[in-house]
Amino acid sequence: MTIRRAVTSLALALALPAFSSPQEQLLAFSTSAYNSLNVSSCPGYELQTLKHTDHGLTARLKLAGTPCDAFSADIANLSVEVTYETQSRLHVHMFDTASRQFTLPPEYFDRPAPPTHTSSALKNTSDLEFNYDPAPFAFWITRRSDPAAPPLFDTRTASLPPAPIAPFINASDNRTAFDGFALVFEQQYLQLTSALPYDANVYGLGEAVSSSGFRRQVIANGTIQTGWARDAADPENENIYGAHSVYLEHRFNSTSNTSQSHGVFLNNAAGSDILLATPPGSNTSIVQYRMLGGTLDLYFLSGPDPKAVVEQYGEVVGLPAWQPLWGFGFHLCRWGYENLSETKLQVQRMRDANIPLEVMWNDIDLYHSLRDFTSDPVSFPGDEMRTFIRELAANGQHYIPILDAAIGHIANSSDVYDPFTRGIELDVFVKNPDNSTYIGQVWPGYTVFPDWFGENTDKWWLEALGNWSNSGVEFSGLWLDMNEISSFCEGSCGTGADLSNTSVPVLLPGDPGSLVTEYPEGYNSTISGPSGNVTVNGTLTYGAGQNTSSDTFVPSTLLKRGLGAAGEPGVDLNVPPYAIHNGFGKLAVHTLAPNATHHGGYVELDTHNVWGYMEERATNLALRKLRPGARPFLIARSTFPGSGKWSGHWLGDNLSKWAYLHFSIQGVLQFQLFQIPMVGADACGFEGNTDEELCNRWMQLAAFTPFYRNHNQRSALSQEPYRWDSVANASRTAIATRYSLLPYWYTLFANASTRGTPPVRALFFEFPDEPALFDVDRQFLIGTDILVTPVLTPNVSTVDGLFPGRGNVIWRDWYTHEAVNTTGDGVVTLAAPLGHIPVHVRSGAAILLHSQPGYTTRETAQSPYALLVSLDADGSARGSAYVDDGATLPEDGAGVRNRTLQLDVQNGRLLVKGAGAFEIAQRLEQVTVLGAPRAPSSVTANGRHVPAASWVYTPSVQRLVLSHLGVDLNDPVTVSWQ
Repeated sequence: MTIRRAVTSLALALALPAFSSPQEQLLAFSTSAYNSLNVSSCPGYELQTLKHTDHGLTARLKLAGTPCDAFSADIANLSVEVTYETQSRLHVHMFDTASRQFTLPPEYFDRPAPPTHTSSALKNTSDLEFNYDPAPFAFWITRRSDPAAPPLFDTRTASLPPAPIAPFINASDNRTAFDGFALVFEQQYLQLTSALPYDANVYGLGEAVSSSGFRRQVIANGTIQTGWARDAADPENENIYGAHSVYLEHRFNSTSNTSQSHGVFLNNAAGSDILLATPPGSNTSIVQYRMLGGTLDLYFLSGPDPKAVVEQYGEVVGLPAWQPLWGFGFHLCRWGYENLSETKLQVQRMRDANIPLEVMWNDIDLYHSLRDFTSDPVSFPGDEMRTFIRELAANGQHYIPILDAAIGHIANSSDVYDPFTRGIELDVFVKNPDNSTYIGQVWPGYTVFPDWFGENTDKWWLEALGNWSNSGVEFSGLWLDMNEISSFCEGSCGTGADLSNTSVPVLLPGDPGSLVTEYPEGYNSTISGPSGNVTVNGTLTYGAGQNTSSDTFVPSTLLKRGLGAAGEPGVDLNVPPYAIHNGFGKLAVHTLAPNATHHGGYVELDTHNVWGYMEERATNLALRKLRPGARPFLIARSTFPGSGKWSGHWLGDNLSKWAYLHFSIQGVLQFQLFQIPMVGADACGFEGNTDEELCNRWMQLAAFTPFYRNHNQRSALSQEPYRWDSVANASRTAIATRYSLLPYWYTLFANASTRGTPPVRALFFEFPDEPALFDVDRQFLIGTDILVTPVLTPNVSTVDGLFPGRGNVIWRDWYTHEAVNTTGDGVVTLAAPLGHIPVHVRSGAAILLHSQPGYTTRETAQSPYALLVSLDADGSARGSAYVDDGATLPEDGAGVRNRTLQLDVQNGRLLVKGAGAFEIAQRLEQVTVLGAPRAPSSVTANGRHVPAASWVYTPSVQRLVLSHLGVDLNDPVTVSWQ
């Protein structure tokens, strides 16, 4: 977690010179007497040699003129490798011929190998084509199927707006100028620019809380997406926890009324600015990459539809981890459960309120002296923790503790803390340039940081996790926090310091000077008191004492950087000449200094963005060894391309504000694109006080996102779902719906883990030819068939929903089964009183459900199956369901024992066919058919007559319910109604 107030005051307290503006301060950090900081005179490169290969081409480039050395020394000689890797993926890698620039170590980062066959067929049949100009060297990517269309990616100067272009994104920030568009490849600065269609539909680039929504802003102020992992409490339009340099662009042809999507991924870990902009007066938009190092390692993905782009990206960075079934249950946590008794009390109160609780969590309250791999011997004694966790397990529940990134440094020679001493023994911690241990400051006081590139680090981590579990903290999964990586001081502040000072270096929420006083928009605690209730003494609390109008809520010699480079003359790794738009200013603030060193000859400047990924990888591999055959369940904060292969993600330290309820949807959609589908926000908000109405709406919305957890900060208003009756009722209803849908969720995630198909989708993913949907992020789809339309503003009882399909799709209410009357623009005002979230089912869907939602996922999964069929206008529906044991980890892509059911409905007959060796114990007991035009005269199940007493037809909603079927899903099934 982050303490926003403490972080801000820390930054202000740094001993920095006085500047008239933040921009001047940042520029001063990076100014060098030897560099112009202007690329207008950069000469670009020209082609020297070119060779065609079986799979593409290789080329050599040479600097085309006098070096400009804008931000560092120009690299004179470059190599280009173009590889047609599949029919839909083209790989273009531009790198320094001497191979001194940092690239991601392949032993940790799996990327596709080049084709092994010698056929040149891919070059001639690929959906993508590589084109180039020799001098100045530029390239562009086109579709073979549509060569006359504008290129998908185009670096030619003639295709770009005239330069130089004065700052316009922020007129006071010279870094938002576009001085020139030549290819720049320097030691500490790389620049590449491509033309985009005017006001292009661009999605991705993150991680971001973007004020423009899921669709990134390209015109007006554009977008500056900074890639530098940062511990900051979800600020708008700034860099935060993860760095993802991938985008999806969706192009609509208004002549043909059709669309195509493609993707672009830059495989580079360097700190960066990626700018989306449209210069004034230009009819061309641009995307520009500005990187602090590395190479230009680009993957182009042809789509041509949004889901295919996401799937193709998964083939590059790795498909998402298999999730255990229990991970889809409801999780509860807060920072402030100060002892085991309080933790157990929450479990009991949830049970007493009959609100399902699957997983109980603890925050840093668990720790002894706030140190990892411990439990406080007084507040959380190990033996009692073991008993408690085993009681949870007996009830079908689970336990997850927090695991912070920093390891406490011992205070003196008598201090006993094995994870530190064992780490020193195995040499697993990050170093200073002089090879001394780097010492930062986090919750335990002075801390050290694991170096994941060390040869012994994974071994040490496995030992520590095993010892922790053996001490009584028998975790089911782990929560990886603060792994950007976070440090509360600048530089190795513990070097030469008094290490006996183990005080927490920042104020904690609730402590004097850091009281939690914020409430959601529209709630005034000075008038309505601290309860957060919807009403106080019969009076509505929303808007008390304020205007409630509806518009209030619009929402030189090239050297390799490495251990020896820390003292390289003329190079300051801590302050690169180009100052990216890091929200904290200098790169060393609130994290490791960029000149911190790692095993393998790496420096933090090059590896900063992958620290979280490396921890997630090591933790997942450790859990596989501790629990052989079981699927690890991890939720982490800092992510990087490929993190989804190892972990899920929560959206960080969000605010208890209505705006962040909306932002949570955009966050979930972003991470589907990033191939990290197990994602969700802290329901009801983390920072500040929530209130009854916001918590009510959020518990409903979060029930329809993959990761579902309620979590808030220390000293804030308690927000467990039983605290308000209305929230309790809304939670029971939403969780029951979620648990009914578990077979559907589980199938979607099996598809994600095998094919990379995103489980949660923006509306245009399913309806790509409807421009009205391109910027919709107040609604979303679960899979193909479930449309969710949440209430995102206070003090309302209706919500407008846009129903896609242009009248060719029938949408039916999940609860009442009534068809929605969609006319004109497809916008319908829906009833949404407090406690109700509109959910609709798409026609043509056949969805396998659990018929009896239980208190836990285990109870739920033991209930019989039901099938919901929503017929198309032609009387047909289709679906599929993937079933396995919900726990076993597939090894080496071999899969686990499973059964996949194909569901097909036509002409009043349901056919179910299965494939696979898994034995399904539960039978199909009920089939509900929506859109049945009349009552049947007879019903049969596998040839057996079903008595009339076992079916009911409701003509007002054209609903036929068949009960007591008792059919075995391990055999073919035929159910007919005639």
